[in-house]
Amino acid sequence: MSKRIGFYPAYYKMNVANSIPECHVRSQVFDRLLHAASLLPKGIQLVVLDGWRPFAVQQYLFDTLVNLIMHTHVQLTSEEVNLAARNLVSPPSTDPRAPSPHLTGGSVDVTLADDEGRFLDMGSLFDEASPSSWTYYFEDKSLNSRETLARNNRRMLFNAMTKSGFTNLPSEWWHYDFGNQLWAYNSGNQNAIYGATRPLGIEKLWQKQLSRDISSR
Repeated sequence: MSKRIGFYPAYYKMNVANSIPECHVRSQVFDRLLHAASLLPKGIQLVVLDGWRPFAVQQYLFDTLVNLIMHTHVQLTSEEVNLAARNLVSPPSTDPRAPSPHLTGGSVDVTLADDEGRFLDMGSLFDEASPSSWTYYFEDKSLNSRETLARNNRRMLFNAMTKSGFTNLPSEWWHYDFGNQLWAYNSGNQNAIYGATRPLGIEKLWQKQLSRDISSR
């Protein structure tokens, strides 16, 4: 494993129900992550926080955020609550036309760390529900020294990821896509490469092997 890239399954570390202790991505996505890591300055590593996400986790994240917004901003209508929630978490969906991005294995949540594994200051926390989570939040503003550092770190991450073929979700500095519907929309491609998927389980593996054995007879 390259020392320029690390993995920190954030939702598993936070004990989110049904989360997994690994970060799964499509093979092409992994290759592009390695390329992005190679573009970073010496002493800086790319850290993957989340990749493919189980449907149950997507459901939990969306429902939890909707509930919190609803109780925090009681003046909002249900439609406004759902719209606000969608800025941070996609509704759970396996619809082939619009699956939740993380269900495709084409979305990754990433950040930067030093060569000792200490996360760099990115100006907001991962999954922070605030305006400062928008990728361009620190652009075109008068900044203090800490904000300037955070802006530069975001630029470093953005440049490495976009030069490696990813697109960024503007409302989340940590979220990047390749090959899914969100990537197609933001990159101007007519079609996505990936749909909803999941890691190959033992049942599917056996089914695939048995089907191959039967067809070869």
